[in-house]
Amino acid sequence: MTPSTSVPIACTTAALADIDADLLLVPWFEDEGPEAFGDLDRATGGEVGRALASKEFTARPFDLFVTRVTDARWKAGRLGVCGAGRRERYDISLARHIAAAAGLAARQRRAGHMAFLLRTGIESSTGRPDALGTLQAVGEGLTLAEFDSGSYKTERTSPDGVPRWTIAVREGTDGSVALPAAEAAVARGRLLGDCSNLARNLSNEPGNTLTPREFAGRAGAIAASGGVGVDVLDERQMEALGMGLILGVARGSSEPPRLLAFRHEPPGVTTGPVLGLVGKGVTFDSGGISIKPAEGMERMKDDMAGGAAVACAMLAIARLGAPIRVIGVVPTVENMPGGRAVRPGDVLRSAEGKTVEVINTDAEGRLILGDGLWYARRLGATHLVDVATLTGAIVVALGKLTSGIFGTPEGWVDQVRRVANRAGDRVWPMPLFDEYRELLNSDIADFANTGGRPAGAATAAMFLKEFTGGLPWAHLDIAGTAWAEEGKPYLPKGPSGVAVRTLAELAFTSESWPT
Repeated sequence: MTPSTSVPIACTTAALADIDADLLLVPWFEDEGPEAFGDLDRATGGEVGRALASKEFTARPFDLFVTRVTDARWKAGRLGVCGAGRRERYDISLARHIAAAAGLAARQRRAGHMAFLLRTGIESSTGRPDALGTLQAVGEGLTLAEFDSGSYKTERTSPDGVPRWTIAVREGTDGSVALPAAEAAVARGRLLGDCSNLARNLSNEPGNTLTPREFAGRAGAIAASGGVGVDVLDERQMEALGMGLILGVARGSSEPPRLLAFRHEPPGVTTGPVLGLVGKGVTFDSGGISIKPAEGMERMKDDMAGGAAVACAMLAIARLGAPIRVIGVVPTVENMPGGRAVRPGDVLRSAEGKTVEVINTDAEGRLILGDGLWYARRLGATHLVDVATLTGAIVVALGKLTSGIFGTPEGWVDQVRRVANRAGDRVWPMPLFDEYRELLNSDIADFANTGGRPAGAATAAMFLKEFTGGLPWAHLDIAGTAWAEEGKPYLPKGPSGVAVRTLAELAFTSESWPT
């Protein structure tokens, strides 16, 4: 699946009775009775009212009730009401989730065509209804429902194919908008959802098929399909640049490392800010000599989720026509315990020239990102964001629902945070006090690659800060959010595609960036 081959999501202003779909889904608020959509209740012979009265359907978020349409004048075959919770809490993020849950429900019921009624969500920053933002989010949610993690199953248990999607827009009511504007917003959401699914596909690949060279080839092809410039550096080119941190991590594997460099350069744009995106691309992380426990190690195939997010965000940035220059850098390696592997106590020299004592070889992501951040600066980045499944410590701090955000200055971190939260990639600011740097002190080198267990996520961020050159920089630790270990109504178990939409949308906000 590539964005260029996705079937567009249709929009219609037709009356609900005139929408010809296998399944028509309507978000429903908790304070609404059957009279809210009286014609809809009558079309089901009163089944919606009965379900509400009996509490079979409570309208809490993601509650679902589906029944047949009995009125022959209606073109839809089945009607579903999907719980949207309390009206005052229905924001753009919840609209995205409800659309994804509705899309998954339609797939499970093998609907060939599903129509979804727009209910306008509230933009959290203004408290006002935002029809265009909700339309984009619904487009994203329906597209996210198309992802299938079982690509290697020989006997398929999930439904084949996906429904055709239609969004019903009621012009002039509920804060809705004219059809052309609606279609443009949905198309944007469709593209961002597609790019998120591409990142999920990459993150879902096993380590034996997605080696560093294969990852570089696939990720490069994805970005290049949108007109992004792509360069791939091999181990000899990295050695010439002095990238000792990337080369050091890669030493233990028979698979050579690669470094991807992406460039989005709009015609005529030669000045102004340059956004630098850096993603961790460890295609499999055994921990190296400091080997991980066997339990759960199979999950370490997704340790390149940050790199996948950068590659797929670059595609979205190019396809949507971001007005600024954007650079993407993805160092990609395997971290294995071979005979040539870096050892605890070894000292590596970075391309920056700084030396690092390796205390724990399982703290490898920050090493390759150090050289990656330096290279993004070398290519001209003025503002930096790195994305990485970096630390287990962030999972302890924030669980599996929220990514941690670190960085400096505060204005840049706040900007990235606002974009992320609106894009549906919930983040929470974490401390970056100067005193955390002391935990990285080394007796033999400029600093160590880990400060131990206390404040593990913060000291990892402090390590990365050493390679930012004082530029505005934000670090997203997605270790807890890149993979859903338990399925939710809107997100099945597996890769989430986190940060793709954030990185893409950030490229459209440069007018408010700090200098």
